[in-house]
Amino acid sequence: MKTLIFSILGLFLMTSMNRDMPAYAIYNSKGKATDFEKLVKEAAEVDVVLFGELHNSPVIHWLELELTRSLHQIKGNRLILAAEMFESDNALIINEYLNGKVKDKNFEAEARLWPNYKTDYKPLLQFARDSNLIFVPSNIPRRYAAIVNREGFEGLDSLSSEAKNLIAPLPVAYDPELPGYKSMIEMMGENGGEHVNNNLPKAQAVKDATMAYNIARNAVNGKIVLHFHGTYHSDNFEGIVWYLKRLKPELKILTINSSEQDEVAPLESGSEGIADYIIVVPTSMTKTY
Repeated sequence: MKTLIFSILGLFLMTSMNRDMPAYAIYNSKGKATDFEKLVKEAAEVDVVLFGELHNSPVIHWLELELTRSLHQIKGNRLILAAEMFESDNALIINEYLNGKVKDKNFEAEARLWPNYKTDYKPLLQFARDSNLIFVPSNIPRRYAAIVNREGFEGLDSLSSEAKNLIAPLPVAYDPELPGYKSMIEMMGENGGEHVNNNLPKAQAVKDATMAYNIARNAVNGKIVLHFHGTYHSDNFEGIVWYLKRLKPELKILTINSSEQDEVAPLESGSEGIADYIIVVPTSMTKTY
């Protein structure tokens, strides 16, 4: 009897240890399971791909690089990379780096880089350099977003013309009723903030507007722009998408959302429709920071 019990227990443990533990799953906007190959195929047919990432997910960063490689195989030098993680006033040093004028050590010392640059974004920049691709630093310089957070959009009016060239053209369009922006105010109130900062979603909006502006002016002549940013900037087809549609309504745009779940399958109810493609990674996945 004991032999039988131990045999059953051993079989159970072996089954548990050998069970499939996928690192990610991909779903379409309807919540149906799909695969990376289909995502690549559809991405290659649009003008702009908005890859909304989880900033600290190694799986998502790996998939970003794989999508970049796959689209480059299809599009060649018609592919342009762009990212929230690099600010528009760093364009000169980024171009110098891409052209081999600045070495890694100098670039990393002088450019304002995110703490996880070496693990998560350096591979993308190096791919652009090695493949002779354009890499656009699309985000507003953080000091100007901070002005909006303190003073509203009006705070930008007194900037120099040189400074204004680094952000979306003024005045910045803004709809406070967009759910994404509205929820920021609501969350502040729910978290017990005594003084709700009504300028916070405006600071988010000026980032979205500037990123959209830099994407739109590069999405020309058959080029495809692959843009990386936090998933909140394009979820529910708001944020960057809203501004892109105002700038160039003819653009074909594909959005990607990144999400975490305890189990990657099935897609949790309510997540359908948040983007054209939804990539789910396990909540237990290790983080890059």
